[in-house]
Amino acid sequence: MKAVAYQRSLPIEHDEALLDVELPDPPAPTGHDLLVAVRAVSVNPVDTKVRRRDAPAHGDWTVLGWDAAGEVLAVGEAVARFKPGDRVYYAGALQRPGSNAERQTVDARLVGPMPASLDFADAAALPLTALTAWELLFERLGIAPTVGQTGTLLAIGAAGGVGSILVQLLRALTGVTVVATAGRPASAEWLGQLGAHHVLDHTASATLAQQLRALNVPDVDWVASLTHTDQHLSAAVDCLRPFGRFGLIDDPGALDIGLLKRKSLSLHWEFMYTRSLFATSDQGEQGRILERVAALVDAGAVRSTAAMHFGAINAANLRRAHALLERGEARGKVVLSGFD
Repeated sequence: MKAVAYQRSLPIEHDEALLDVELPDPPAPTGHDLLVAVRAVSVNPVDTKVRRRDAPAHGDWTVLGWDAAGEVLAVGEAVARFKPGDRVYYAGALQRPGSNAERQTVDARLVGPMPASLDFADAAALPLTALTAWELLFERLGIAPTVGQTGTLLAIGAAGGVGSILVQLLRALTGVTVVATAGRPASAEWLGQLGAHHVLDHTASATLAQQLRALNVPDVDWVASLTHTDQHLSAAVDCLRPFGRFGLIDDPGALDIGLLKRKSLSLHWEFMYTRSLFATSDQGEQGRILERVAALVDAGAVRSTAAMHFGAINAANLRRAHALLERGEARGKVVLSGFD
């Protein structure tokens, strides 16, 4: 089968950072597994992080990709939710070969039925970010997904993939006031289109707390820090009310959590691969979350966050997508579909 893979961890500018290769087809699925014909993928920061830090054993290939939409080809004997021909979408598991290949084996419990109203490319933009946003909001931060849930949430660096779906989930399911931050006018416009009540500039000379007060918002109940948490922690603490909750998804080098003590703030880290990495008893919740998100999409309450289509799934296009994410210039999600 066709695939895009690498054997050495190299800068993305290097021609061999990602290569077009032919690999053996996966074996027939057993147990809870599905065999999926991959039709489209999207690219996430995790793809670039794994490529830069994890090299396979000598002579082996690593296939990246943790967002996919495709068609089920075969199912294991323990699978009841899906059958051959079903259209599905998923983010998979870090410890298994990724979706940058024509065929992929994935645990059915991590998979959802694809939104019927979307094509493969638009559907592939959603799984990882939707799962991350859902778990961060409704599991880690304890926000109830009901219209009766009120309060104010500050989402820092919200124009990327996770923020783009997080804003929509809050608007679709809760009564929470959404305050998002952006660093560029285009990003601010994007967040307004997605439903943010207010958009702040985290690069401005005025602090986030000062910008909030200018909106007559004295403090916030929750902060979702989605990027550069080490740079924004102090500002976030200034914005939070006493006993507020602070959540993050990125990988800061170090955090001075002593800043949280005076207000008795709680810290919540979200990593959507925890369930699959540790085979937790509730890992099937991810499939159920994706099914709920698909229903929201088909009802018109949530839209795909695909913002850029980079063409076919090949090494050149994936290198271009990795480079864009590494420069921090992505808005929404980068998608690719079909193999050359």
